[in-house]
Amino acid sequence: MKRNIVEIDEEKCNGCGACVEACHEGAIQLINGKAHLVSENYCDGLGACLPHCPTGAIRVIERESEEFNEEAVKVHLQVKTAAKQALHAHSGCPGSAMHTIQHQVAPRAQVAVEKTEEEVSSELSQWPVQMKLVNVNAPYFQNCDLLVAADCTAFAYSRFHQDFIRGKITLIGCPKLDDNGYYVDKLTQIFVQNEISSVTVVRMEVPCCGGIVQAVKQAMLTNSQILPYREVVISINGQIINS
Repeated sequence: MKRNIVEIDEEKCNGCGACVEACHEGAIQLINGKAHLVSENYCDGLGACLPHCPTGAIRVIERESEEFNEEAVKVHLQVKTAAKQALHAHSGCPGSAMHTIQHQVAPRAQVAVEKTEEEVSSELSQWPVQMKLVNVNAPYFQNCDLLVAADCTAFAYSRFHQDFIRGKITLIGCPKLDDNGYYVDKLTQIFVQNEISSVTVVRMEVPCCGGIVQAVKQAMLTNSQILPYREVVISINGQIINS
């Protein structure tokens, strides 16, 4: 459809963030020091951000665009509020800082020829992993294969890193102890903000673990996006019983 929507001139933007604060729908975010329209269906096209831009980098134009989606905005703002609360709760904690992890692989000549036990290395490629702590705009989400796991699974299944974490971006949570509605909202925003290649869900066989499966499926439905999907169930004695 053709409608009014904001356009941001990245060359003129000085990264002050005034437009981000002025946008009541959360449609604008600072990415790499520049203002960006993160989703067209968040922008109502009324231009409340225009008078706050000191460099004239924003204007309202009429063009073909996604329709303004008030319900999507509500979900988006709920997730932003929850993220701010989580950030406030964990402010000053080095453990919540975002990291990309690169593992050093020993040259073949340094590897012992004979081993009595298999050498096991971490396959984790990012930090943090807790669903409440990750930033939905973290660059490692772009074009990733996503692993969403109930947090007990890694303790139950001995080859969890090698069989599930390897090559994936990992999110963990407990649907019994946490608000599963929050998981739905957070995952929805991850799917909205990023191009996800596939989703693997790993859960325990206990009934309460089904909540994490429902959160992923509901987030995909909310975003009208059915991704390549795999679901794995782990028994309490550490066996794969459904894959």
